[in-house]
Amino acid sequence: MTESRRTIEQHWRVTKPAVESDKGLVASQHYLASDIGARILEQGGNAVDAAIATGLALGVVEPWMSGIGGGGYMTLYLAKSREVKVVDFGMRAPFDATSDDYPLAGEGQNASDAFNWPKVIGDVNVHGPLSIAVPGYIRGINLALREFGTLSWHEVIEPACREAEAGLPIDWFSSQKINQWSRALNTYDETRKTYLADGLPPVADIEGYLKRIPLGNLAATYRKLQKDGADAYDSGPLAESITRDLQATGSKITTTDLEQYKADISEPLTTSYRGNTFYVSGPLTAGPSIIHALEKLQENYQPESSQPDAQTYIQYVEALRSAYADRLANLGEGPETKVPGNTSHICVADAEGNVVSLTQTIMSAFGSRIMLPGSGVLMNNGMMWFDPTPGGPNSVLGGRRPLCNMCPSLLATANGSMTAMGACGGRKIFPAIFQLTSLLTDFGLSVNDAAHEARLDVSGTEKVIAMDHMASEALAELEAIYPECVALPNGVSPNPFALPQIVRRQPDGRTEGACFIPSPHAKVSAPGNS
Repeated sequence: MTESRRTIEQHWRVTKPAVESDKGLVASQHYLASDIGARILEQGGNAVDAAIATGLALGVVEPWMSGIGGGGYMTLYLAKSREVKVVDFGMRAPFDATSDDYPLAGEGQNASDAFNWPKVIGDVNVHGPLSIAVPGYIRGINLALREFGTLSWHEVIEPACREAEAGLPIDWFSSQKINQWSRALNTYDETRKTYLADGLPPVADIEGYLKRIPLGNLAATYRKLQKDGADAYDSGPLAESITRDLQATGSKITTTDLEQYKADISEPLTTSYRGNTFYVSGPLTAGPSIIHALEKLQENYQPESSQPDAQTYIQYVEALRSAYADRLANLGEGPETKVPGNTSHICVADAEGNVVSLTQTIMSAFGSRIMLPGSGVLMNNGMMWFDPTPGGPNSVLGGRRPLCNMCPSLLATANGSMTAMGACGGRKIFPAIFQLTSLLTDFGLSVNDAAHEARLDVSGTEKVIAMDHMASEALAELEAIYPECVALPNGVSPNPFALPQIVRRQPDGRTEGACFIPSPHAKVSAPGNS
């Protein structure tokens, strides 16, 4: 083999055993946030309170993934009423947005992995002011707290306020994330001053101490939201500061956009799978696609062994290809809609039996790359979710909501257990949740075993990417059938697979939770052990 063809190989394998508790669990992509959620449960908060506190903290400790400049969806099970509800606070286009803002380059594809859209001149839908969609995060979590939580807004935001005042934790992983996106961060003034203060990415302390860097005016914004209430984000001095800074960059978002944004509570999409009930977020998420894939799998495949084999993975590929073909051709908010990103996910179960699956995002890594100087808010690039080709059900239109990749899900099994699942990873999210649903139900795997089982990714292209610890016989058969099949390690960086979390609560109150393997930050925290 010549040097030019030599590949980098990874030979290490990290596992994170699942965590069990009878007092509830919180799973997220950052240990500090998971611990905050667990402490909220200790203080008497329910699963909704803990999920919101965890999510607010994630916006500080992993800002490349999510934050108050973005949006999300929450799917929750209410034990007392035995209801499942969805809180929709996805982002939407500014009222003044038009397809003319995103002229097609005529060749090439979008510079992202969200969808395989045609390339836009200057990638203005990927980064910069025109990539910013109207955020709904604060409106959404405040609605969820008001309707389903038990603690006050002041209480659930307090831990995040303290984290924001301390600053962004810098260890080897966060340093690597900033370094990875340093060219993009260097493009915009406030982002450059924050993350590249001396012209270079921050480095972790060589002796292992956790150092912090300030996040502009974000701490003051969190305290203002705590003092004045969540509505301060959409009206008043803070909202005026946000829109003034947005318009100074060239964004089309106005105070009217913030004031008229509305979060909603709705019923979930559902399907029956192998006698179990699967609940997922609404028609503009990946919910319809995962339902499509599950129904295809149920129709065409009956497991014949106790473990996934070659036929299992082949059927996964075919179901996912069918779902993606339908998704990209038909789904969106337009009149022809067919209805039945970097992202953070949180799963929570409490001692009373409430279960929450929450996905929140600013879309790509560091979103639009624009941090607003007056508020320290890092803004999303949610306009990238739209198909820039005019005239389709998911094309850009003022006030329209885009089709997104999030799919916070719940699985109610016939024996009475309730499982929260979700992931981050853009278009890789729903293939991961689809397969985890099958692994838990078709093969009866535990949460621990399902989290560690080999998966594959098929997400809208001809490529089939398999985890390299898949059984060699299955991998060989996939490679023989699919010319663009490749086996890759389930490593930290780069990561070709979604990053899921799972929390399952049994009828007797026992709860088991697992995080993506081998993320260095992800953690499942239990009350009393955080």
